[in-house]
Amino acid sequence: MILEKAHELGELIKNSPEMKAMDEADEAQKNDKEAQELLQEFNLKRMNIARDMQAGKIQQAEAIVKNNEAFSELINKNKKIADYVEAKKAFDEMVTKINQVLNFYITGQDPNCTHDCSTCGGCH
Repeated sequence: MILEKAHELGELIKNSPEMKAMDEADEAQKNDKEAQELLQEFNLKRMNIARDMQAGKIQQAEAIVKNNEAFSELINKNKKIADYVEAKKAFDEMVTKINQVLNFYITGQDPNCTHDCSTCGGCH
């Protein structure tokens, strides 16, 4: 019975608007030559940042800033990449919410609970 429901949940997730949007956005960026070139450039930048950090040329905090700047530049240069990032974010948020609900029913603890019912209106 439980595995049957898990299979149902998997099918619902697979057929969700969030999953479909993410798959469509992924396919669009994969078929966009400019997007693929920009992704290659971004990956090269990330490798260079990691190399510089490992060599002691930059600190971890600076590496994080440089990586975030490169990522922002990437999504600002290509709408298909930006669309994929947004679709992936929406899908990930849905999966996180599902995991939180499952965790609540398994452990009885809501990860968002502050134990101050005035912040959410009460327990489930």
